Amino acid sequence: MNDIKIYNVKMFENIKHIDKYGKEYWLARELQGVLEYAQWRRFESVIEKAKVACYKSNITISEHFANVGKTIEMPKGARKIVNDYLLSRYACYLITQNGDTRKKVIALAQTYFAIQTRKQELIEKEYNELSEDEKRFYQRSLTKKGNYSLNIAAKNAGVKNFDKFHNAGYKGLYNGETADDIAKRKGLRYREEILDNMGSIELSANLFRISLTEQKLINENIKDERVANKAHFKVGKDIREVIKKQGGVLPEKLPTPNKSLKELGKSNIIRQ
Repeated sequence: MNDIKIYNVKMFENIKHIDKYGKEYWLARELQGVLEYAQWRRFESVIEKAKVACYKSNITISEHFANVGKTIEMPKGARKIVNDYLLSRYACYLITQNGDTRKKVIALAQTYFAIQTRKQELIEKEYNELSEDEKRFYQRSLTKKGNYSLNIAAKNAGVKNFDKFHNAGYKGLYNGETADDIAKRKGLRYREEILDNMGSIELSANLFRISLTEQKLINENIKDERVANKAHFKVGKDIREVIKKQGGVLPEKLPTPNKSLKELGKSNIIRQ
C-alpha cells in the first residue's frame, strides 16, 4: 500500500494536466515514461489495444484518446513532429489494463486509475447530495489547501509580495477588483476573509483559478515575480472569459451568503 501511495503522488498526479475548462488529462508521451516503456512503438501498440477495448465498450474513442502532434528538438537545431495522445483518466485505465503486467508499475497504475476513477464517481455523487452550506464548507476546505500549494509554487517562482500576487488573480477573475474591492462590495468588516463569504459556485471559480495558476507556474517553470503576477492575472481573466462564454454568472454578480462560514461554524458548535 505504501508503494501505491508513492506512485499516486509522485508519479501519476505529477504528470496530470488540467485544461482551461477544468478537465483533467494525461499526455501519452509522459505516461510512457512513468510506465517504463523505453520505446514509443511498443507503448503505442498498448494504446491501440486500449482503443479497441474502448470501442468494444460502445464508448466514443475520440472523447478519451485525442491524437495530438508534438514538436521535439532534434540534433543541429532541427525539429520533428511526433504523435502524442491527450488521454482521459478512463483512457489511462484502459492502457494500464492492456499493459505489460510483469512490470510492477503497471499493477500499481491499474490500482491507481481504478481507485481514483471510483473515488471521483463517489465524490460527485456525495457532493450533489450536500446542502449549499455544506458545499461551501467543502469548497472552502479545498481552497485553503489549494492556496497553500499555490503559495509554495509562487515562492519557488520568485514571488515576494504575496498580496500583489493574489490580487493579480482576483483582478483577472473579477474584472479589475482587488481583494479589498471585493470585501467592500460584499460589505465585509475589516480583515474579514472574503473566501468565507462566498457561495459554492463563487468558491469553485476561485478554486479553479488557484489550481490552474499553480499548474501554470510549475509547468512553465516561471522564475520571475513579475511574470508570475502576469500569469495569475491571465488565468483569472481566462476563467472569466470561459464563464462569460458559457453563459454563467460572473463572480461579482453572484450573491453573498447571509452568513460567513466562520459564523456558520460557530452556530454549528453551539447546536452540538
